[in-house]
Amino acid sequence: MSIPYAPVLPAATRERLLGGVVVQCAMDEEVAPFLERTEALGEPFDFGRARFHPRVHEGRALLVVRSGIGLVNAAGAATSALAAAEPRALISAGSAGGLRADVEVGDLAIGESYTYTDADATAFGYERGQVPGMPERYRAAPALLEAARALEPEGGRHLVGQMLAGGSFVTAANVKDTREAFPDAVSTDMETTAIAQVADSTGVDFLSLRGISDLCGPRADQDFHMAVEVVAARSAAAALAVIAASRA
Repeated sequence: MSIPYAPVLPAATRERLLGGVVVQCAMDEEVAPFLERTEALGEPFDFGRARFHPRVHEGRALLVVRSGIGLVNAAGAATSALAAAEPRALISAGSAGGLRADVEVGDLAIGESYTYTDADATAFGYERGQVPGMPERYRAAPALLEAARALEPEGGRHLVGQMLAGGSFVTAANVKDTREAFPDAVSTDMETTAIAQVADSTGVDFLSLRGISDLCGPRADQDFHMAVEVVAARSAAAALAVIAASRA
């Protein structure tokens, strides 16, 4: 039995998408601002648990993907999207939890490096966050990162640094261990590093831009939550600006 691992697109749609950019989010609320700011290139379609939206923005073809939440959903959707569109770049967008003590809701986390929150093979000599046999950290593509650094903040600040992802939510109850293990990490979510690993294994340029919607361990004087729709819109605006500026 043949098991498909990528959607079969209409020939005209696939031709337009080839060499474009894949933008991947976990939730429909995170995809929505991309759909508002871009034009349809074809009909949306489902494959597995993911939904794919062929779009175009300022002449650049985009495949906007809603993967579902979690590392496996993220990796599966990214793999299918790369096979379907053969893009030049892959961008992770949407929302994240603020981890470092100085992060505020509404800030934009720009990933310079990526690792796993809950991968721990230190007993065998690996770094915390490193999957055995894989790199200690995955890195953002220099051109995409440079374009992101040059953006003017809209709303919150732009914070460049390490981003984490794992299979568990980081909350005030368990944030202490994560902060001790990754003192410089800006944010954590449940998809980014899995997408970075797929991009790294296929040689596709990668960057993650995520708005901070909540704080993993807020201080008493901090707001700890902002609507996903608000931070997702900031993430989308930044992602589209990076794509335009870098000509990814």
